[in-house]
Amino acid sequence: MDEPSVTGPLRDAAGEGIIRTRALTKRYRGGQLAVDALDLTVPTGSVFGFLGPNGSGKTTTIRMLMGLIEPTSGTAHVLGRPMPRATRAVLPHVGALIEGPALYGFLSGRDNLLRYDSADPSADPRTRRARVAAALDRVGLAAAAGKKAKAYSLGMKQRLGLAAALLQPRSLLVLDEPTNGLDPQGMREIRALIHELASDGTTVFLSSHLLDEIEQVCTHAAVMAQGRLITQGAVADLAAGVRGRLVVTTPDTADAARVLKERGVGDVAVTEDRVTGEPPEGELAELNAALVAAGVRVRGFGVERASLEDAFVALTGEGFDVAG
Repeated sequence: MDEPSVTGPLRDAAGEGIIRTRALTKRYRGGQLAVDALDLTVPTGSVFGFLGPNGSGKTTTIRMLMGLIEPTSGTAHVLGRPMPRATRAVLPHVGALIEGPALYGFLSGRDNLLRYDSADPSADPRTRRARVAAALDRVGLAAAAGKKAKAYSLGMKQRLGLAAALLQPRSLLVLDEPTNGLDPQGMREIRALIHELASDGTTVFLSSHLLDEIEQVCTHAAVMAQGRLITQGAVADLAAGVRGRLVVTTPDTADAARVLKERGVGDVAVTEDRVTGEPPEGELAELNAALVAAGVRVRGFGVERASLEDAFVALTGEGFDVAG
């Protein structure tokens, strides 16, 4: 039975999240468990980072959320509607860039967007050219609008795919590795655009394997590993329960490293004029005094705030292998 069409933006049901999954599972033929009993809640209005190494189940989850593949079991609700049953009602309110854009290489960037927009039954043809021009300008492609897409770099293709997702106002924007192929300047521009969209009221669901990208741009995040959800919550809270790294700044790095090891500091590492390690239990002032007593010239001493990477290592017991 088809879901009824809607004329206005859909909302999350009873404040339960613009995206909500319960025990969402996908097992492929042959037994591969890609997503294992996922319980995910994406707050409305958030910039939500979906974080995990390549192969952790992120893209499979997104494909289920967008109604592109059926889950093996469990449920997924997007904008308060069950997916994939409500695909026709939900997708007009969702902009998506998944696994890179599908482009016609023989068409210009502008003509690709015109074709995308003309395939959208909810798009007003009277405003098509103006909306395409605005979307191209928003992602920094106005000057290359007439260039054939086959001549675009990978980063330009990513921008064009993002422009396609921005042709109409959306309640939800779903981006799968949106900065893939971009140079540092392009990455900064996309991060600024995401902030701008969020300030306009769009919820942004951003999949990435880049920890620092999530930390810089997202208000909330979930961490995936091997198809399972490790943790989720406000980015500021995810690392709150994890002790940061002890950092000693000194020209006497060898002596400082020796003293720290003798005093029980684990995972001691030396980089130029800094010695870092896992802070031991107990009073840090005593550790500082021991360094000074050993003749170490201490220029800086303290514990840095734990990062999202520190939290990931603490939660999984392993490093974040982006090639995994």
